[in-house]
Amino acid sequence: MWSFDPESYGPVFAPLLSIDRCRELGPGKPDPAVRPVLEALTPDYALPRRIADRQMALLCCGAVWLLYDYLEESHRISQSVETAAGSYWHGLMHRRELDFGNAKYWFRHTGRHPIFEPLHEAARSLAQQAELDWLAAPLASQSQWEPFLFVDLCEAVAEGRSASGPLCRAIQQREWELLFDYCFRHAIGKS
Repeated sequence: MWSFDPESYGPVFAPLLSIDRCRELGPGKPDPAVRPVLEALTPDYALPRRIADRQMALLCCGAVWLLYDYLEESHRISQSVETAAGSYWHGLMHRRELDFGNAKYWFRHTGRHPIFEPLHEAARSLAQQAELDWLAAPLASQSQWEPFLFVDLCEAVAEGRSASGPLCRAIQQREWELLFDYCFRHAIGKS
């Protein structure tokens, strides 16, 4: 099974990714102490090699802003990249913002993304190990990743209709890791 190794993303990203990546389902609270480091984060500075895909490199930077709960900054970046990956990050940001309808809008623009298969496997495995309420139960048996089902579950958690917050945060973490890895590999030309 694949595991996320911060060290494999180079000396600039590695320390930023070595934190607890299991974030809140909601907006979270940005850490002002890390803001100057994030402001210096550019594709040319962050990537350890020649950039093969500048938009993917930019999305990696936006992903780190999202990781540190700077939703507005992440939003600016994802909105500027009109690709499936940009739409995916845009959807993640709006889901964290608790704007569930807008998240679904961007997931419709994402289409069937290449990370859906490994995300489906990870979500199913995590769900099978968890105590599930009726709203989360479909995660254990779904035949493919359904981003709209997950948005609905996150909304139910936010509204107090589901106790599946820990499971959703674990799935969200894996989703972030898979999408970051996907963008990074494309950014350096190793897709």
